[in-house]
Amino acid sequence: MEFDRRVFLKVAGLTLLGFVAKPGWEVLSKIDESGPSTAQGILSRKKWAMAVHLKKCWEIEGCRDCIDACHRVHNVPDLGNTKEEIKWLWTTPYEKIFPEHELEYTDEALRTQPVLQLCNHCDDPPCVKYCPTRATWKREDGIVMMDFHRCIGCRYCMAGCPYGSRSFNWKDPRPFIKKIHLDFPTRTKGVVEKCNFCEERLLKGLLPACVEACKERALVFGDLKQPESEIRKTLQNRTVFQRQPELGTKPKVYYIL
Repeated sequence: MEFDRRVFLKVAGLTLLGFVAKPGWEVLSKIDESGPSTAQGILSRKKWAMAVHLKKCWEIEGCRDCIDACHRVHNVPDLGNTKEEIKWLWTTPYEKIFPEHELEYTDEALRTQPVLQLCNHCDDPPCVKYCPTRATWKREDGIVMMDFHRCIGCRYCMAGCPYGSRSFNWKDPRPFIKKIHLDFPTRTKGVVEKCNFCEERLLKGLLPACVEACKERALVFGDLKQPESEIRKTLQNRTVFQRQPELGTKPKVYYIL
């Protein structure tokens, strides 16, 4: 019996060592890629997208209604400095967002106009491919999601995103939230976050907070699979462009000038 016990312990130890010695990516690759369970049949019948009417967006100079609404309902902290800034929606000058456009003879006023940025919810999102823990994944309805509990803070997804659409919590964000919105979870230090197209509001039949807050109706959101949806009608017979289409990510945020 003693011999058998020693053999058992030796084999068990070698087995454990072999498991531990496996490369991290090999172990982590066993994690289910689909993310948390969802009603895939229902989700596959939709394809969410957003359009931004730039000229309507510029009607009210300095307007931040959409940004403030988004950050309020999603408990996005205000850290007071740009170096550690957490942002789901934000603006950047036109010339920096669309550097591939011909700008040499473009009016200076247009070149410096603020353009709304958010996660593009790409059809082929690089962030999903780079995440080793599957903390970020793409749903059947096109929304690129984040699981804050799975995120290990490696920031590979941030390196993979060509649009800079993700933020990293360098410190505990909760002390920097003026009023915590109880309908959405707060995050912790060491977690990546980004826009989620307000998927929690979509479940309730509501529009994204940014769309609802926009007085100028500059933001249009809807289901691309529905021919009569507002988003489909908005994109028809217009000159529409996306950010860096040459990358092949197929963003689902469209801009109309």
